[in-house]
Amino acid sequence: MTLYTTMDSPLGELLLVGEESATADGGTALASLSVPGQKNGAVVQDGWISKPEAFTEIVAQLRSYFDGRLTRFGIEYVTTGTDFRQRVWTALEAIPYGTTLTYGDIADRIGAPKAAVRAVGTAIGANPLLVVRPCHRVIGANGALTGYAGGLERKQQLLELEHVHQAA
Repeated sequence: MTLYTTMDSPLGELLLVGEESATADGGTALASLSVPGQKNGAVVQDGWISKPEAFTEIVAQLRSYFDGRLTRFGIEYVTTGTDFRQRVWTALEAIPYGTTLTYGDIADRIGAPKAAVRAVGTAIGANPLLVVRPCHRVIGANGALTGYAGGLERKQQLLELEHVHQAA
């Protein structure tokens, strides 16, 4: 069963989509976190159930992050993707709060050749969990902000929240 809720944030209204978790606490596993106008962002579908109470812990963690009190999420999530995408997404999850890496750094970390930088960028662009899987922490080789499904302005906002100041 697909559940969803929305929450206000500094980035605009977030759409959280999840599935009931099999864990003992009966929480929700996050499948998608989208911002308004996001490229390929989730859109509420027929049959989805609005259940804000199922996202209480996730919303609390997001609020703490936006308030500058949380630097690492402890959210259960479920996403599907190719083996390559999963490797890229795992590398994203390892980027510490307040730091950035380049697309080439991510390629190196997953053992892909430098020529795979475009494929890495495509995998990062397909990340369904904006904010919690920190694709905003990946920048161009020249230090410029590039590619963010939620828009470069939001990427800059998130980096500023984390006290990372990049040249635009």
